[in-house]
Amino acid sequence: MRFAAQHWLWGLMAVPILAVILAWAWRMRRRLAARFAEKALWTRLAPDVNYAVRGWKLTCGLLAIALMIFAVASPQWGASAVMLQRRGLDIVVALDVSRSMLASDVKPNRLDRAKREIVEIFNRLSGDRIGLVVFAGDAYVQFPLTIDAAAARMLLDAVDSRSAGRPGTILDVAIRKAVAMFETDERKFKVLVLISDGEGLEGDPLAAAREAAQTGVRIYTVGIGTPGGEPIPEFDDNGRQTGFKKDQSGQVVLSKLDEVTLQKIALATEGRYFRAGPAQMELDELFAELAKLEKKELEGRLFTEFEERYQYFLVPAFLLLGLEMALVERRRRRRTGTNA
Repeated sequence: MRFAAQHWLWGLMAVPILAVILAWAWRMRRRLAARFAEKALWTRLAPDVNYAVRGWKLTCGLLAIALMIFAVASPQWGASAVMLQRRGLDIVVALDVSRSMLASDVKPNRLDRAKREIVEIFNRLSGDRIGLVVFAGDAYVQFPLTIDAAAARMLLDAVDSRSAGRPGTILDVAIRKAVAMFETDERKFKVLVLISDGEGLEGDPLAAAREAAQTGVRIYTVGIGTPGGEPIPEFDDNGRQTGFKKDQSGQVVLSKLDEVTLQKIALATEGRYFRAGPAQMELDELFAELAKLEKKELEGRLFTEFEERYQYFLVPAFLLLGLEMALVERRRRRRTGTNA
């Protein structure tokens, strides 16, 4: 036998404590009665009280409490093996960690906001596998496809603007790195969520998107930032801001959300583009799109399922409570009368 909620068993410690308190109270009542009258007179002064029944009532109540605690602790015995099959998608998130993602036109900055979007994606997954690619001037696999959301969150926390090494934003490298994480023999069930401000001066992201479409990958893009733009902050080795990035002529560089590029990447794979908003409504739309896609059977897991047996304790507890209420402490008086 095992208990699924065994922490409730600590409540059993209250039963002997309650028994001691009740026994002490009973003893105090007897002492008070002894001060009032001799023990031999008790039956004459209170002939209706049945002390034996009173003891049985207390015993029934304590036993009922103990049995109910056992029932609440969820006793289980008898087990069967159950195969749980999961259906879902393979989802790779490509996260832009370039310096432009430190711009603060969305609070607290684009990168932190993007990481919050990914955490919410983790929270909404249902049977899907997820992987993460981080990119800037190069792209790296932060973690491969997994169903371990706790480990994924921990690895996501470690991501910052230095995670991809080289500065810059090369979208096509990120797309190809993400596509390489999927199983090559499948033509469906593959989703790439690209989160970026879209700024990229190198490579050909549309060509990479078309290649992804040929392998069955559907790309959904999420734009982080504003079209109006924001200066890119610069920091020293101690993390203190020293100013803003400037071009060769000494002018402050504005980083702007490039929605056109992100839209074209999504359309090339029959996906959709979403702009990140304060209320994260774009994720509702994203998961509505994912819900339309065909899911695949992922690996099954064998679980041991135990039979709940709480009723074997709860039913006797109710019977004891019923017996406790049925027992009457006072004896019935015999009626005496005289014949006329």
